[in-house]
Amino acid sequence: MNKDVFLRAFMEEIWNKKRFEKVDQYIHAEYTIHLDPMDPWEGKTLSRSEFIQRMQVGSFGPFPDMSFEITTTIEDDHYVAANWILTGTNLGDMGEIPATNKKIETKGMTVYHFKDNLISGHTQIFDRKTVMKQLGFM
Repeated sequence: MNKDVFLRAFMEEIWNKKRFEKVDQYIHAEYTIHLDPMDPWEGKTLSRSEFIQRMQVGSFGPFPDMSFEITTTIEDDHYVAANWILTGTNLGDMGEIPATNKKIETKGMTVYHFKDNLISGHTQIFDRKTVMKQLGFM
């Protein structure tokens, strides 16, 4: 299995095209967020339906046009590390913070964990400080 090609298809189909009905093709039944600072789901293991809920509420709620451009990847037996550029417009509330209608662009890296040829979790870091500045909070 070429995990790089698989991951790029996952990012395009699930994140960019929002085809949630295809989650079963990409995501393991247990998806663990190993490290993702400031993510309320950090350290938790999610079912596929919880994974979709996390995307719909936590990501696409505030940024309905969110999309990722994968710039580079490195693959090994159980992981794919991906550098990416995230863009989106804050059109929905973030918790109790009202939408700013401002655009964001930031870079980050995610190490995707694989089990049984499906994505079973991630370790992620990205520049949230730049996002807060772009939204006008800093």
